Amino acid sequence: MTSGIRTVRTGSNVEQLQEAIRENLFFVQGQTPETATITDWYMAVAYSVRDRLLTHWLETRRAYYKPENKVVAYLSAEFLLGPHLGNNLLNLNLGQQVRAAVEGLGLNFYEVMAAEEEPGLGNGGLGRLAACYMDSLSTLAVPAIGYGIRYEFGIFDQEINNGWQVEAADEWLRAGNPWEIRRPHQKQIVMFGGRTADYTDNDGNYRVLWAPDRLVCGIPYDTPILGYRSGVANTLRLWKAEAYEDFNLEAFNIGDYYGAVEQKVTTENITKVLYPNDQAMRGKALRLEQQYFFASCSLQDMLRMHTAQGLPLETFADKWAVQLNDTHPAIAVAELMRLLVDSFMVPWDTAWEITQATFGYTNHTLLPEALEKWPLALFRSVLPRHLEIIYEINQRFLTEVRRRVPGDEARVARLSLIDESGERYVRMAHLATVGSHSINGVAALHSELLKHGVLRDFAELYPERFSNVTNGVTPRRWIALANPALTALISEKIGNGWLARLEHDLELLEQFADDEEFLQRWRRVKLASKECLSGIIRRRCGVAADPESMFDIQVKRIHEYKRQHLNVLHIIYSYLRLKRGLDSDAPPRTFIFGGKAAPGYFLAKLIIKLIHSVGEVINKDASLEGRLRVAFVPDYNVTNSLPVYPAADLSEQISTAGKEASGTGNMKFAMNGALTIGTLDGANVEIRECVGEENFFLFGLTAEEVMRRKAEGYQPWAIYQQNEELREVIDQLRDGAFSRGDKELFRPIVDQLLGADPYMLLADFESYVRCQAAVSREFLDTAGWTRKSILNTARSGKFSSDRSIREYCREIWNVKPLAKAAAEVAL
Repeated sequence: MTSGIRTVRTGSNVEQLQEAIRENLFFVQGQTPETATITDWYMAVAYSVRDRLLTHWLETRRAYYKPENKVVAYLSAEFLLGPHLGNNLLNLNLGQQVRAAVEGLGLNFYEVMAAEEEPGLGNGGLGRLAACYMDSLSTLAVPAIGYGIRYEFGIFDQEINNGWQVEAADEWLRAGNPWEIRRPHQKQIVMFGGRTADYTDNDGNYRVLWAPDRLVCGIPYDTPILGYRSGVANTLRLWKAEAYEDFNLEAFNIGDYYGAVEQKVTTENITKVLYPNDQAMRGKALRLEQQYFFASCSLQDMLRMHTAQGLPLETFADKWAVQLNDTHPAIAVAELMRLLVDSFMVPWDTAWEITQATFGYTNHTLLPEALEKWPLALFRSVLPRHLEIIYEINQRFLTEVRRRVPGDEARVARLSLIDESGERYVRMAHLATVGSHSINGVAALHSELLKHGVLRDFAELYPERFSNVTNGVTPRRWIALANPALTALISEKIGNGWLARLEHDLELLEQFADDEEFLQRWRRVKLASKECLSGIIRRRCGVAADPESMFDIQVKRIHEYKRQHLNVLHIIYSYLRLKRGLDSDAPPRTFIFGGKAAPGYFLAKLIIKLIHSVGEVINKDASLEGRLRVAFVPDYNVTNSLPVYPAADLSEQISTAGKEASGTGNMKFAMNGALTIGTLDGANVEIRECVGEENFFLFGLTAEEVMRRKAEGYQPWAIYQQNEELREVIDQLRDGAFSRGDKELFRPIVDQLLGADPYMLLADFESYVRCQAAVSREFLDTAGWTRKSILNTARSGKFSSDRSIREYCREIWNVKPLAKAAAEVAL
């Protein structure tokens, strides 16, 4: 390669970057400046930036093959990455140069950035956590590969029509993806269906042959995930399903034109859409196929690399730390056993030792109904060999259980990998737990509830396997990119290194919490963020949001346990009081919502309609003089969230105690200086401990009180009868005051609240409104509120995903950073 070409590909001054962009526009996009669209320009810029991280990427990939480097394999069905361009510019420290180059070409830099299609490869927190962890693994120079699925259509785009959510296909690949490289030479073959036959080999060993009825090719697409100024770029390897035989010439020749391509069409459905609706049996089958497909491809890929180094299979767990991100990849336990026993002829006991030493399992839910299980008949039809392996694992495991707790058949039934209480099911959380050497929760409270709830029997059997690693988020995405003005202010005061040492350096900010000049500058940054979000809300929602009002924000997946409707009850309560001339001294508030409801989740979609309907009444009521506003930001995703967190005054984290595993939005809000109103649920507990009780607004029942109230026979109707203000709120809702007189529209919500009220809204209502009154009083003290805001940011360093990854490396994976960076990265 000549020095001139290398300069165009790797140079970092403005002139070299401009030349690179022009070359990629012409030679890659096939466009000239006169004919190029904004998307063409974005693609040219993206390819130019990718060129500059390829050296880091290739060097890191070589490190995977060095015997002394243990590699983390992070298996996740979701990776909600967000846009790549801004993140890579930040991590390469090229933002100013590329902006100057782009603007020097006569373009608007922010329009070019906005042309990037977000890869929506996740539903919410679990996928976003995986993305944060990949960022931190690279920043900390830990060799890692993220394995997942390259969904052709990601999570749906959300449109709002008359207050109702309408789903549209997320065609994120329509213009191409400049960040990925297809590697068909490293494809893997995955088997489905068919039958098994046992035989005895020449050495007298029992063997099983799996004769599938369908073969699928897994094609890897690799994306570099660059660390922050670390020089390390790990790989995100996403698998696409392709037909083993694209075109059936024999079928075509006899006139069966559809049959000629049928296999291609049905095979590619496996990676077509993120998580199909799994209510119908067909949907369940496709979801199981998705999970097995990417788990099998990933394990075969690891074994390929392992054997290519000439390493014995007995050392597989010394080379690979495989983390199961929830139960979606749990089938990997049975698949690794199949590969070792059937393909490599490893004795069962040895294979099981390797398997248990290899896997760690992260649990993300306390909801028993969310723990995946598959009907036995379905499982057998898709994965007949794996069902046999699971039976064998279960038989050996239950033999051990009976030895340790003789005579306790009830416990044996609860621990069994097969649920036989009615229709028989394979329990995937049980499989992951039995097949892993480590099981962790994702917040201190969650981990304790896990050990005393859904996995109690396992925790009593194997207490040494259970631990906690509280979730974290990357400050590069959620402070530096989301809030550049705050980033600059913090860097001015404590230096530039804090983005890579958040848990150690950010607390230095606390010394300025009583500096009046600093408080004023902090307020100006917050106001500018609110002005930015106010403009977005005006354009997208048609709502006039006063930046001087309190921005009270709840953005997350719409779900009953997250209790957006409790927030709405308080909004109605506040509205009715203002209409009576009460609370006239309360500060104006803008209530901001965002989030998507699962397409088949009727009540969640009705809650979205409720938010819009209440907002319609309040926003049109001129008598309020703008003191209350309600807005719902549509299509909430990583891109649309970036202006939200910096603008928040109050972060709503109001889930029913004991239901949220952790939460990560709560961390992003705190890092950006929002105060939290919340229950003692998930990571709220630790946020409150870190930021100080006086800087957190606590309300509601504890997890223990929730369980006790339910055990004693919870009566929401009695609360409704006794609380006059609550009764008026619900009556207004029931009588059509917020539905244009339609008394039936919100009846399902009202009936549920007055009936079972499974998420205890009425039990927490009085505590919540009292706490909100305290919020209003505190907000009127501008200096005091600003000080609390600064302390929330200064004390949120624990919630960096860098800290989480350090804990995984030390306590679960036994992985060290790459040698060349070891002196700079302390685990």
